[in-house]
Amino acid sequence: MKRSFSWSDSITSSILGPSRRCRPALLILGFVSSLMSACTTPPQIPPYFETLERSPSKRIPISTVLVRDQRIAYLDVGTGPPVILIHGFGGSMWQWEHQQHDLSQHFRILTLDLPGSGLSDKPDIDYLPDQMLDFCVGFMDALHIEKATLVGNSMGAGLAIGMALTHPSRVDKLVLISGLPSYVKEKLTSRSFKQALESRAPSWLVSFGNWFFGGLITAPVLKEIIHDHRLLTPAVLERSNQNRRRPGIIKPLMAVRNALPPWESEFAPRLSSITHPTMIIWGEYDRVFPLAVGEELHQRIQGSTFVKVPNVGHLPQWEQPELVNRSLIAYIHTSP
Repeated sequence: MKRSFSWSDSITSSILGPSRRCRPALLILGFVSSLMSACTTPPQIPPYFETLERSPSKRIPISTVLVRDQRIAYLDVGTGPPVILIHGFGGSMWQWEHQQHDLSQHFRILTLDLPGSGLSDKPDIDYLPDQMLDFCVGFMDALHIEKATLVGNSMGAGLAIGMALTHPSRVDKLVLISGLPSYVKEKLTSRSFKQALESRAPSWLVSFGNWFFGGLITAPVLKEIIHDHRLLTPAVLERSNQNRRRPGIIKPLMAVRNALPPWESEFAPRLSSITHPTMIIWGEYDRVFPLAVGEELHQRIQGSTFVKVPNVGHLPQWEQPELVNRSLIAYIHTSP
C-alpha cells in the first residue's frame, strides 16, 4: 500500500516471447536513469559533487533539505538572481555538471535531484504533475526563494512549463532545453524511448533485468541521446552503470512514465498561453525529439527565443556547455 503524502504532483519494454528474442528495451528504464551525465552514486549521499574531466569545478558540497518530508539533495553555488536547473526523466544533477562553474559567476545556481531521482529520496507515490509541482513550490519555500528563472531539460522542461502555468508568480524566466512538447509519444523518434513508453512490464521484472543485464546496453542507449560518441568515455559509462543500480530507482521512473497522460491533458494544450520570457534551446541532431519539434514549440510560445546548438543531441548543455552557458548567461541577464 502506498504511503500518503500531503504534496500532490520510462522506460521499459516487454520481454514476452521466445527467450532469444528478449528485447533489450526491457532494460532501458534503468539506463535512462543514467542519461548522459549520470553520477557515481553510493548508498549514502556523498559530501561532495564531483564532476568529470571537462569541468573546471571539481568538488561542490552537496546539501540536503526536507521537502514534504522527503530528503532532497541539491547544489547551491554562486550569488545573485536565483536560477534553478531541473534535470529530465531518469536524470540527475550530474546532467548539469558543466554549468556549475560558469553560471555561478553570474547567478545563484540551484541544481536539485527531483524526488525519485539521483541522490534524493524515492517515495512510493504516483509522481503526478500536481505532486511534482507542489514539490517544486515546497523546494523554493524551503530555501526562501520567492521567484526564480527555471531551466529545464527534456521532461524537466515540462515541469518548468507546469510551474509557469500554475504558479506564474514564482517564475521569472523560462529556459526549455530539448522539451517538453505536446503529443510526446507521437513526436518521439528514439526507438529505445518508444519501446519503453509502450511497455507494461512489471517493475520487479524491470528491476531484475536492469540489475543483472543492464550493463549490456548502457552504451547503445546513451548513444541515442549523445551525438558526439567520443564524449562517452569509460568514466562516463561507469558512472552511468553505478547510477542505474541505485536502490529504488525503477519504480519512480515507471511512475513518471505513467504520468505522461496528465501532462498531455493539463499543460500541453496551454503552451500558447505562456507569457513569461522564454528561451528554447535544441540540439541539431536530437534523436529523442527532432529539431522540428523544438521549432514547433518555439512557434507555440509567443515571443520566445530559439537557439539551435550544432552537432549535439538531446543534452546540449552537456555536449556543448560553452555555447549553451553563453546563451543562458546572455539571455537571463538581458531578457525583461
